[in-house]
Formats: sequence, structure tokens, C-alpha cells
Amino acid sequence: MKEDFCQLRRWDVLKSQLNNLNAVEFDRTIQNTPNAIVLDVRTAEEYKQGHYPGARNIDYLADGFLDLLDQMDLHRNYFVYCRSGRRSVRVCTLMVNGGFTKVYNLDGGLNEAEGLLVKEAQK
Repeated sequence: MKEDFCQLRRWDVLKSQLNNLNAVEFDRTIQNTPNAIVLDVRTAEEYKQGHYPGARNIDYLADGFLDLLDQMDLHRNYFVYCRSGRRSVRVCTLMVNGGFTKVYNLDGGLNEAEGLLVKEAQK
């Protein structure tokens, strides 16, 4: 007999363990957090097309990504985003599992931000 129950997708389980903020909350929280560090985890090419003002680009897919995380202060406030939210969920999960204490994910990535966050285009 097949059991009827609601199974959560693994993706949803990972995401449920994070501090997920919608675009307005993400922007507002950054503005109200002194010394906030904004991490754009897209590729350098994506970053050049436009990014959140002051965001640091650390490509999740690049060699040396984990080495960059190892060099970061575990107790700072980090706001992480990507295009769709998939890479940022992975990065936030890695950070939380690595001992980072204040990590915030842009839920749905820039796709859900309706242009709110892409404020500074590369010249």
C-alpha cells in the first residue's frame, strides 16, 4: 500500500533553514545594517551586467570559492544573492554549515527583485 503524505523537496528543506528575505526586506535590512556585506555569487560576466551597489562578486562556480569563504569573518552580516536564488541558497547553506552566524538570502534572486536591486551597472 502506498503511503499518502506530503513530501517536501530537498530544495525546500534547505531553503527553510535559512533567513530568506524578499527584495524589499533584503534592501531595507541592508540599509539598516551597519557594515553589511553584500555578496553577489553569480559569474563575473553576470556581475558586470549590473549588481547591487557595493556588492562583492564571489563566483560560486569558480575555483577557490571555498578558500574565499574561509577568509571571511564568521560574525559579520552577509546578504547573498544570485540570479534565481538557487546558487545563493547553496552558498548560504555552506556558510551556515561553516559557522557563519548572520547570513541572509535574497529569496528568488534578482529574478524576483523586479529591478529593485540592480542599481549599479558596470561602466
